[in-house]
Amino acid sequence: MDEISNGNGVVVLIKDGDFNQDSDAAVATGCCSLTVPFIQKIIAETLGTYFLIFAGCGAVAVNADKQKVVTLPGIAIVWGLVVMVMVYSVGHISGGHFNPAVTIAFASCKRFSWKQVPAYVAAQMVGATLGAGTLRLLFSGPHDHFTGTLPTGTDAQSLVVEFIITFYLMFVISGVATDNRAIGELAGLAIGSVILLNVMIAGPISGASMNPARSLGPSIVSNNFRGIWIYLVGPIGGAIAGAWVYNLVRFTNKPLREITKTASFLKSSTRNNSN
Repeated sequence: MDEISNGNGVVVLIKDGDFNQDSDAAVATGCCSLTVPFIQKIIAETLGTYFLIFAGCGAVAVNADKQKVVTLPGIAIVWGLVVMVMVYSVGHISGGHFNPAVTIAFASCKRFSWKQVPAYVAAQMVGATLGAGTLRLLFSGPHDHFTGTLPTGTDAQSLVVEFIITFYLMFVISGVATDNRAIGELAGLAIGSVILLNVMIAGPISGASMNPARSLGPSIVSNNFRGIWIYLVGPIGGAIAGAWVYNLVRFTNKPLREITKTASFLKSSTRNNSN
């Protein structure tokens, strides 16, 4: 398997040796070679992000269009569930990032190849924009509903909130999906639960983005970029900090070189299948 991430964003998981083999191949070709497995990863990231935005932002649109029938708890549950479902659906193909902040954070920790970052981020942006565009078509009319994220208080307040909740998300992702001692099969459940909690807490303040693609997609479709820098700087900074802090508190007898080359998502299930 490959990397792990999440967002609203998500998880990359790698079997021992997979990361090194992919990295060596990329170095040999000088860039990300367009192999069939790599193309499959890009398609998986695009579709995963599309359904993430369609379901999560769809809940926001329905709530605004139907007199708050979904409610904040309902929206939070939808976000948590769709992330969990998509991680389990395509996490074994692409790692299930669906979030540029997660992809960049893993690359900064050398758990993901920098050469693949542009392709992953582009796929996530395409998926998010298509998802937001679909909702725009479905809910267009006299009362168009913006499904992106906007700060309800000061920009500084929303920036700090986005940093903290994305830090929290990435810290949990690093714990359940990259530590060999964690129960990898529960990674999707844990990550989805963190997103649910974050949306419940931060939704009324900043929109609880945790994911630049989640904010940029609807902004591009609706041509509304107010405060968009908050949802780029906050989540990316928080994700990088969360990944590195977990690496600092991780207790292991393994050397650092070995730690940065392994991850554990679904590893035990893979071993069971091989047996």
